[in-house]
Amino acid sequence: MKKFTKILALVLALAMTAFCFAACNDEKKENKAEENDKGVASDAIVADSSDRVIKMATNAAFPPYEYKEGEEFVGIDIEIATAIAAELGAKLEVVDMEFDSIITSVDNGETDFGMAGMTVTDERKEQVDFTYSYATGVQSIIVPEGSDITDIDALTGKKIGVQLGTTGDIYASDEFGADNVTQYGKGADAVIALKGGDVDAVIIDNEPAKAFVEANEGLVILDTDYAVEDYAIAVKKGNTELLDEINAALEKLTADGTIDAIIAKYIKAE
Repeated sequence: MKKFTKILALVLALAMTAFCFAACNDEKKENKAEENDKGVASDAIVADSSDRVIKMATNAAFPPYEYKEGEEFVGIDIEIATAIAAELGAKLEVVDMEFDSIITSVDNGETDFGMAGMTVTDERKEQVDFTYSYATGVQSIIVPEGSDITDIDALTGKKIGVQLGTTGDIYASDEFGADNVTQYGKGADAVIALKGGDVDAVIIDNEPAKAFVEANEGLVILDTDYAVEDYAIAVKKGNTELLDEINAALEKLTADGTIDAIIAKYIKAE
């Protein structure tokens, strides 16, 4: 009888231990769930940083800022964006589109940010937020050799070719009238129109202008700047978390010389 009593007591003790263990484990799970609901990080809800992908909207027809070599995207903006993604522990996905679709894409959340030699303007600031400036651009005027257009004032009444949605488009339309401006989907198309005599001049960023003139005999860039502007990255309006992340990355990449080195790789000092 004593032996039976001891066995029964042992069984009851084991059962109580198992019950307590299960109850404690359930309590831990409940506490962890409560932490997750409060936004406290846990292994169960935090994704591996290597799984993060950020999408960059661009127009890969704007050398040396973004263009394609074969199937590969290259250029100043591509390399800076890749460096930013690395700072954020993310992988960069480049989404190529028409320039005038970039802000809409960012605003709709189809892409995370827009980067395409994009100038900060009051009109654009109504639609998106902008990061710190990472580069300075200059709008230039391309004309045929021997043209009677020798300065900005001589553009009055002339046919001007621009890339749709760019600051060259905005400035020229405002200053010379939309009726005198012909918009093209790509800067290269505007240059082709210039060579064919469909327009008298093309207004476009200086760096692409130099590339187009080098590739097309008989064209020159006027020795006068049409406009000087700051380039920045467009982020969905109100997305302060991503904006702050990118700004922090830009500050670091500027301080350590990475951005200067990337720009110097594509734009040689004269």
